[in-house]
Amino acid sequence: MEAKRPLILVTNDDGITAPGIRALIEVAKTLGDVVVVAPEGPQSGMGHAITINSTLRCDQIHVDKGEQIEYSCSGTPVDCVKIAVYNILDRKPDLCLSGINHGSNSSINVIYSGTMSAAVEGALEGIPSIGFSLLDYDWDANFDAAKHYAEKIIKQVVKNGIPDGVCLNVNIPKATIEEIKGVKVCRQANANWEEELDERIDPRGRKYYWLTGVFKNYDKGEDTDEWALANNYVSIVPVKYDLTAHHAIQKLNSWELE
Repeated sequence: MEAKRPLILVTNDDGITAPGIRALIEVAKTLGDVVVVAPEGPQSGMGHAITINSTLRCDQIHVDKGEQIEYSCSGTPVDCVKIAVYNILDRKPDLCLSGINHGSNSSINVIYSGTMSAAVEGALEGIPSIGFSLLDYDWDANFDAAKHYAEKIIKQVVKNGIPDGVCLNVNIPKATIEEIKGVKVCRQANANWEEELDERIDPRGRKYYWLTGVFKNYDKGEDTDEWALANNYVSIVPVKYDLTAHHAIQKLNSWELE
């Protein structure tokens, strides 16, 4: 008897027409039955935001040729996963894939990322989930290497699964398949943005602010995502949604709180 193809939910934060998600759909279609539920427009930097103060709309559309079923959602990436699981699909998907993001989601960027928050939401629902990002912000970026490694990683997840409560944060360097040296399983680098709010004046004389900043890597370790990417490796960081700082519990229990 022929094995049942996995049901794969695909989403992103760059919008349903972004080249990155189209590339990921192309890969996913070779591995299972694909349902796409993605934002109707860009939702970058939304983190784990959900829509609670306005209505959500979700319309079936078709962007490219193929057998995939596609829905354009007015909400955030996390909204897309929720509405897919609870309203669109008739069963829980076997995989949730998010991306391929236009730009890095390594290190501290994971907490701001709509791409990764969709993957985290998938993990919350008990779905093996992966977020993919390419270190190229160009809308017309070359996704060949990203597709190549996405296929490899997805196949391994299908074969081996992912520990409960964990999703994978995959970042692919801006390089050709031949230039990439391989894959590294890493920890998240200790890095941050040194940010400034640039104060400006609009034509009506009112102040407004534009967020700018410089990314700083403080981590010298050679086991981090930042090191891997700088040395032309694909990085995989296992991410969990439990944000408890377990190492701090004993210290806090020493406080005189009674």
